[in-house]
Amino acid sequence: MSGIDTGRAEDRGVSDIPSTQKVWHVVKKGTPEKVLKQVLDAPVPSKFPKGEVLVKVQAAALNPVGFKVMQIAPTFVAKRPYVPESDFAGVVVDANGTSFKNGESVYGWIPVPTGLKTRLGALAQYTRAPADNLVPKPPQLSAVDVSGIALACMTAYQALFDIAHLEPEQSLLVNGGSSAVGAFAVQLAKAKGCKVTATASGKNEEFVRGLGTDEFVDYTKEPLEKQLTEKPPSPKFHVIFDAVGLLDPSLYTHSPAYLAPDGIFVSTGPQPKGINAKEMKTTAKMLWEIFLRPGWLGGTKRKWRLVQVKHKKEDLEAIAQMISEGKVKPLVDSVYSFDDTLKAYEKLKSGRAKGKVVIKIDDTV
Repeated sequence: MSGIDTGRAEDRGVSDIPSTQKVWHVVKKGTPEKVLKQVLDAPVPSKFPKGEVLVKVQAAALNPVGFKVMQIAPTFVAKRPYVPESDFAGVVVDANGTSFKNGESVYGWIPVPTGLKTRLGALAQYTRAPADNLVPKPPQLSAVDVSGIALACMTAYQALFDIAHLEPEQSLLVNGGSSAVGAFAVQLAKAKGCKVTATASGKNEEFVRGLGTDEFVDYTKEPLEKQLTEKPPSPKFHVIFDAVGLLDPSLYTHSPAYLAPDGIFVSTGPQPKGINAKEMKTTAKMLWEIFLRPGWLGGTKRKWRLVQVKHKKEDLEAIAQMISEGKVKPLVDSVYSFDDTLKAYEKLKSGRAKGKVVIKIDDTV
């Protein structure tokens, strides 16, 4: 039990922490409406390692990876029941000897592997998290505002700066500018001083332009690769960031027409909507075009990289600084009560959310 604080909460000077709480449990493998169960008497953590804090959760935000893990994760990866989701904001109620203070308002995330290991994610009234995964909440923003920043914004940040090394005055294409990751990417790039072109459906043009987008492309009019090939940017894009996770490789395979020779194509990775013959065939085609087809057989002569978000304290702190300064703004599409979590997942799965779908866990917020 080395490194575990076995003292009771009251012995650490923490009071008013209940012994039980309301949570949402994933009880089996499947879609949210079939596998999520609200539990009214789950235990509140009272023992956790040094370096972790206990947070009273005020708001949590949903992510696509949350319901995808529910559907596909085998038992040896996701031992059930477990509390899902990563992003949250709340108040530290047991600082546990860290740099935080009890009563301090914070936001951050619990990476999926961490949450599956502890079986305690964000859809709970109280959760534990590494202190390094949290930052102070700016006083001008609410818990609802900041609850959905960490995972999506860090994904965009790492794609643009850790992988693509985007520099000021360079040109960027964001595919999926109305998605949470894409919308954060637009803001991050504009804060860096870049020229940004973003794609979305025509109905979301006003939203995407409101983020600071310089040029807009409506993907519903014609295939993107056709529009961009017929009217390529000058100069060509330095970076293309596919925040949608396209299965169709066409945007990449046609990219020499609009992506600079030393440019890079970064993707959140293929996002199949299900496991069926059509999806598997499309995925196989994508893998062939991106990874296996050699140049002498017509392979695309542009770099392709996958972004898989990892926790980096310095990235989270850099994002927090931009949030505090107003250079990057939170993106909240809609807010649901804790009891209406299943309806919130319906909205997320519809693909129509512009920004984050948030669950307000503390009604007093």
